[in-house]
Amino acid sequence: MFQNTREFAQQLDNQDAISKYRNEFIFPKVDGKQVIYFTGNSLGLQPKRTKAYVDEIMSDWANLAVEGHFYAEKPWWDYQERFAKPLSKVVGALPSEVTVMNTLTVNLHLLMVSFYRPSGRRIKILCEEKAFPSDQYMLESQVRFRGYDPRTTIVEIRRREGEHNIRHEDILAKIDEIGDELALVLIGGVNYYTGQVFDMKAITRYAQQKGAFVGWDLAHAAGNIKLELHDWNVDFAAWCSYKYMNSGPGNVSGIFVHEMHHSDPEMPRFAGWWGHNKERRFKMEPKFDAAQGAEGWQISNLPVISLAPYLASVEMFDEVGMDALIEKRDRITSYLEFVLSEIQREVNGNFEIITPTNPSERACQLSVYLHGEGRNLFDYLMKAGVITDWREPNVIRLAPVPLYCSFEDMYEFGQVLKKGIQQLH
Repeated sequence: MFQNTREFAQQLDNQDAISKYRNEFIFPKVDGKQVIYFTGNSLGLQPKRTKAYVDEIMSDWANLAVEGHFYAEKPWWDYQERFAKPLSKVVGALPSEVTVMNTLTVNLHLLMVSFYRPSGRRIKILCEEKAFPSDQYMLESQVRFRGYDPRTTIVEIRRREGEHNIRHEDILAKIDEIGDELALVLIGGVNYYTGQVFDMKAITRYAQQKGAFVGWDLAHAAGNIKLELHDWNVDFAAWCSYKYMNSGPGNVSGIFVHEMHHSDPEMPRFAGWWGHNKERRFKMEPKFDAAQGAEGWQISNLPVISLAPYLASVEMFDEVGMDALIEKRDRITSYLEFVLSEIQREVNGNFEIITPTNPSERACQLSVYLHGEGRNLFDYLMKAGVITDWREPNVIRLAPVPLYCSFEDMYEFGQVLKKGIQQLH
């Protein structure tokens, strides 16, 4: 049973097995006071160890110049290989099934070359209503590029009238409805707006049984939820690294391609020399010979200065382990939910959590619809040092990231929220 007191929150922090990692991060300050940071679902905080990883690259560049590709302590030409094992644990993959390159939407475009192959009647793409806009733009442009009409080719699974989240049975029903016209399912594993987590295992299996490829945008899932991409038989996935994985603004993306596709000679892809057989890459051969595994989807020489912050974070994730992160995530999110309900009761507040209440259907996010409170309350919170996220028409998103948020943060936020509502009424 939770209690909405500072002492109880501090007690939870004392019991927290990974609380020491809070000190691994740099927090902004407002009026000289460390903020309560709820926007790790947009941009994670900077780990203190990041600077050393970047400085190492800069030093090697200064001292070795081009020879850094082969003689740096972490040679640049295979720098991305250091991600394979730790990142595979984060997303539940074989090391050969993951790599890092480009940015998220760029990678989704590239993966569509391989996995959106419309033919005959099988041309339709299934996505969720209110997907992240970049995904919507990407899908529409892909469909137009191939000569189809997005209005009839892209099918959205919609929420039922008066409901905030998409029902699992409605997804399966829509797959049945499209039937042999379905070429691809591409959904965000965690909906950015509501924080709803979809049953990726079941959806993947069901759609593949209908003959479709299945991919997942894991922007809000990687480093946040338990993923088993290999065992779920997912065809492909991509994610950004700067949200829950703290790699820095706009930084490199990760991709997953299931091993069942690694040796398919008919698999189309856009090629470049960094995806060429590593052992023969510098022979400058005219014919492309894809590297085995996900690395065969790489195109250009990788930006090691950008990779360095991501490697710092990935190695931290490897130290902590996803099981420990998820255990704290579930507890701190539940405590935040409790604090919100207590404040609503105390001040007769008019707000609604639109994220699913079932822990298996949510992750590190509570989206709160501010009925009647409006933008003024969000502005008050920001000025008071609570960094949160506003989404139209009237939602604030709260992400209590387990690596650096504390239970006392949740209590303190409740007090600030309570004061804000009282002052604005």
